[in-house]
Amino acid sequence: MHPLDVGALATAAAIRARSLSSEEATTAVFGRIAAHNPALHAIVEEHRTAALREARKKDERPSDAPFHGVPIAIKDLNFVRFHTTRFGSRGMPALWSPMDDVSVSRLRAAGFVIVGKTACSELGVLPITEPAGQPPTRNPWRLDRSPGGSSGGAASAVAAGCLPVAHGSDGGGSIRIPASFCGLVGLKATRGRIPNHLGLSDPGIIYTCGALARTVDDAEAMLHVQGGAGEPARAGPLRVRMVLDVPLIATDPHVRAAIEAAAAVLVAEGHHVEVGVAPAGEVDDFLPIWQHLFAQILIMRWAKAEPVTRWLGEEGKRHRAADVRARQAELVARWSPFVEGVDVLLTPTVAVPAPEIGSLHEEDGEAHFRRVALLGAWTAPFNITGHPALSVPVGLHPFGTPIGAQLAGPMGSEATLLSVARTLEAAFPLSGRPAVWAGEGGADGAAAQGEG
Repeated sequence: MHPLDVGALATAAAIRARSLSSEEATTAVFGRIAAHNPALHAIVEEHRTAALREARKKDERPSDAPFHGVPIAIKDLNFVRFHTTRFGSRGMPALWSPMDDVSVSRLRAAGFVIVGKTACSELGVLPITEPAGQPPTRNPWRLDRSPGGSSGGAASAVAAGCLPVAHGSDGGGSIRIPASFCGLVGLKATRGRIPNHLGLSDPGIIYTCGALARTVDDAEAMLHVQGGAGEPARAGPLRVRMVLDVPLIATDPHVRAAIEAAAAVLVAEGHHVEVGVAPAGEVDDFLPIWQHLFAQILIMRWAKAEPVTRWLGEEGKRHRAADVRARQAELVARWSPFVEGVDVLLTPTVAVPAPEIGSLHEEDGEAHFRRVALLGAWTAPFNITGHPALSVPVGLHPFGTPIGAQLAGPMGSEATLLSVARTLEAAFPLSGRPAVWAGEGGADGAAAQGEG
């Protein structure tokens, strides 16, 4: 078996048992990247020399760190010591860092070997990964489709078998949307559980780091190394609220059917499932918060930014911080009772299947944002409120890309959500793997897989 055909925990176990070396696993990563990244454009920077040197050190010095010797890549919004960060942008200088940020330092302490950087949308602005100045990142299930964003490179690489797990971050669905489109497990933790990677302590901060994983077990282990132990799972039959429609965007019938099938599994497990209605909402409710966030970036060369990023930043300067905090407080008051009133909220992660590459692009920045933002209609509310939410695969769309179910819950309920996700994972194993992972002709075969 290829050393990358198992997840992160299984790779760590093999390295501890000496049936696999960290150097072998890391070499395999670079082999897969060489074969498939020309088609995927998921990895934007390789740290080959540093990673292989670190892997050899791991093999010489065994450790009980949970992910000792396991390769991982970091989203290109985070700082890795002695390497540059480009933020997916032509409008930001490539910043070299002498140290890891808080998120990366925790992953390094957990034993990971950092092999490079993954692609993201410019500054993580959009839920697709098609930044100007580089080829779009593609979905390994169908190369003509998006893997989502902004952690699109991370999801694409893991789904293609190039990495056992990858670092990501989520400010409006940027982990959960790619997880849904690529058939992975992606968790956004309760606000504050995972320390801010820049050391910020804003009590209303809407983004957090996390991971893109192949299994629920891997996602849970990643949560523990990034955010420590949390509350135990709730026992007994759970009260689950299923909601299929959101005001902003119509739910695709195949997505609807997949979520209903997930609900049926939970009923069979003894949980009580009720049908609910989502709170009213529109893009303009969320927009000032998002605009204000990007207006705070001081070193952005706005003239070189993409139109959508420039529009967000310029509009964000018009908003007063006090007004933005009031807007967020109103949204929290609207959505929190909807989540806190049950043990688990079950929704689509994204209401529609993965879009075609380039299909959502608009030259006008505002028009571009308003089209693409609809992908986050189900995910962004929980960034605003701070509640935990995850995506778990529950089927394949006839187009050939995966469908994810989103599970959200009360503050601190990650263990409960992961337990329910484990039930759905067992009930809905994805049939097969992407042709890219199956190795159908390397990069050339992968490119052909998306045609037609």
